[in-house]
Amino acid sequence: MARAAVGRPEPAHGHVTRGTTGINRLRRSDRWITHAPEVRDALAGGPLVVDLGYGASPVTTVELAARLRTVRPDVRVVGLEIDPARVAAAQAAATPWVQFRRGGFELAGLRPSLVRSFNVLRQYDETDVAAAWRRMCAGLAPGGLVVEGTCDELGRRCAWVTLSAGGPQTLTLAWDPFDLATPSEIAPRLPKALIHRNVTGEPVHRLLTAADRCWAHAAPHAVFGPRVRWRRTLELLRAEGVPVRAHPGRQRDCVLTVPWAAVAPTLAGGAPAGVRRVLTTAPPHRPARATGTMAS
Repeated sequence: MARAAVGRPEPAHGHVTRGTTGINRLRRSDRWITHAPEVRDALAGGPLVVDLGYGASPVTTVELAARLRTVRPDVRVVGLEIDPARVAAAQAAATPWVQFRRGGFELAGLRPSLVRSFNVLRQYDETDVAAAWRRMCAGLAPGGLVVEGTCDELGRRCAWVTLSAGGPQTLTLAWDPFDLATPSEIAPRLPKALIHRNVTGEPVHRLLTAADRCWAHAAPHAVFGPRVRWRRTLELLRAEGVPVRAHPGRQRDCVLTVPWAAVAPTLAGGAPAGVRRVLTTAPPHRPARATGTMAS
């Protein structure tokens, strides 16, 4: 790896990923981001937001800015991509409150209050997750938050983790009420840190199994539609002791949020120590600058 010139920030490094994206693909996570109290708390620390790895089209970055500006009108969103051609192409969509730069997990030297990164780590190895999480969190402003996740091609099935300087905080699953026959069908869209952990004995598998069981018990409510059935499912999950978080307001989607501790991998079988620390307790850590990779 070549050294950056003295006095200049080290450039982002990594491989260019597929970059597939689409209009309104991240609408479910954007709805959650706009209303989640922890996001509002993070944005209280400053209006700067980074959309990391927006892909071949800047459309989802522009959409994020528009949605966030309904709750904080002074929000400024910077889209980061590692591919210079994508950054150049995105300039046509720039506005006074939306900009585009080249950067990776080092966040191009910015100190945002919020980072959204979707469908980026999905294209990396599971062993890369720990370092990426640490680098993003190291670049946050005090009290900042990272939302890292994945979704399907049409945005009907989504899952994401929230991260702070103290490590992973929550897991959220969200999907179109009419798109799944059972909650566990969301499993192929779990974040990279969990997608290989949906096996017997792992906490995320127990969560999805419990959701399927409660969904089946809520079948009598199906006559009123999947949203009503899902609300009953959440009540049954709470009755079983699952620490399901309540969501404010009317929900268009089926949404399930739990503390990270409820799904943190057991990592049996000798996972590397660094991965074990970040995926379970995730102590604050500030690594050497720069390394990255992009694309939605």
